[in-house]
Amino acid sequence: MVRAASSRYESGFPTRSGRPMTIQRPLPAAIDPVKLDRLAEVAVRVGLRLQPGQDLFLTAPVAALPLVRRIAEHAYKAGAGLVTPLLSDEEITLARYRFGPDLGFDRAAGWLYDGIAKAFSANTARLAIVGDNPMLLAGEDAAKVARANKANSVAYQPALEKIAGFDINWNIVAFPGASWARQVFPEDAEDVAVTKLADAIFAASRVDASDPVAAWAEHNAVLARRTAWLNGQRFGALHFSGPGTELTVGLADGHEWQGGASIAKNGITCNPNIPTEEVFTTPHARRVEGHVSSTKPLSYQGTLIDKIAVRFEGGRIVEAKAARGEEVLNKVLDTDEGARRLGEVALVPHSSPISKSGLLFFNTLFDENAACHIALGQCYSKCFLGGAELTPDQIAAQGGNKSLIHIDWMIGSGEVDIDGVHADGRRVPVFRKGEWA
Repeated sequence: MVRAASSRYESGFPTRSGRPMTIQRPLPAAIDPVKLDRLAEVAVRVGLRLQPGQDLFLTAPVAALPLVRRIAEHAYKAGAGLVTPLLSDEEITLARYRFGPDLGFDRAAGWLYDGIAKAFSANTARLAIVGDNPMLLAGEDAAKVARANKANSVAYQPALEKIAGFDINWNIVAFPGASWARQVFPEDAEDVAVTKLADAIFAASRVDASDPVAAWAEHNAVLARRTAWLNGQRFGALHFSGPGTELTVGLADGHEWQGGASIAKNGITCNPNIPTEEVFTTPHARRVEGHVSSTKPLSYQGTLIDKIAVRFEGGRIVEAKAARGEEVLNKVLDTDEGARRLGEVALVPHSSPISKSGLLFFNTLFDENAACHIALGQCYSKCFLGGAELTPDQIAAQGGNKSLIHIDWMIGSGEVDIDGVHADGRRVPVFRKGEWA
């Protein structure tokens, strides 16, 4: 166990008699408690917009308990019915790979995921806190990691459908865990690394502003203007051109661009990702042609996959290479038929705050907001006109992809141009040298 050099403490647990007493709860001194509280408030008021009487299910690493507690407090202040946390632990995860029986890697806790899906069907909101060591499984058997991931994906499918279909309000935020900080800032002492990661998270999440809720309203308005322009254009495809890239991404029939705050099927407007700099939509799963190279490494389940280069024919990846992590990449592509097709295309300016930071976070929540990206696998039904009323068969007929996975990787940079292509072949500049044109 790693211990911070010094700690701040919280208080307030009741005694058996019901009277409050002071109890020590460690919060690393490297983390600003005021900004952490603002992040919790933003997660509830902006990310989820939790409604009075609505239940909340949240997952988090044990290290993120200080943020979990603050989120629970803000959730109950917002009128939450019941807040149910589920915590994970890095040492327990590693114990499975080091001591668990081989047959166990083809199993997942289906009973748990069935319960989660049932909760979502009852309009329970979903919040995920990320913060674990992104390279935790780097030294473990890659085949076991792949088998466990596939088993989890299959078991989670009923719940994932509720998320991908945007049935409920959901949100993801981040906590600066020490093991994650050491990966991002390997040359620094742990407390310094945590401080740097915390500052980066707070800045990207807009909680270093004096009024974060207002800052998010302004940012959402900017993203809304960009999506309105794209939806007004009704492009049939996007063409990406840059070093190692000549790619035409056909867009799904009846696609709709989204970005920032969106309305879930339950009628609640929420920001699923904090931070976010992207506007995104659904590609046509059978209309992607050409080749594309990644511009940033992809951190996936403990493996860093770098310098990805793939070729598409008829919407499907027919050739895939990587300078590092190629074996894992190909295992991912073999997950199912939809894993070799696209479920999302997203536009992010090269001048985004996360790109300007110059950091590789080893976490898709942040790294995808540094550059334009595409996602292998499952599409989002909300990225269709009238998507809430479309059946899975109708979504598939309009070009939407279905898969057990959804993995984003970055293809944008300051050297990439993007054109919108109309049905009649007319081209409109969308990005030039990585910026909105």
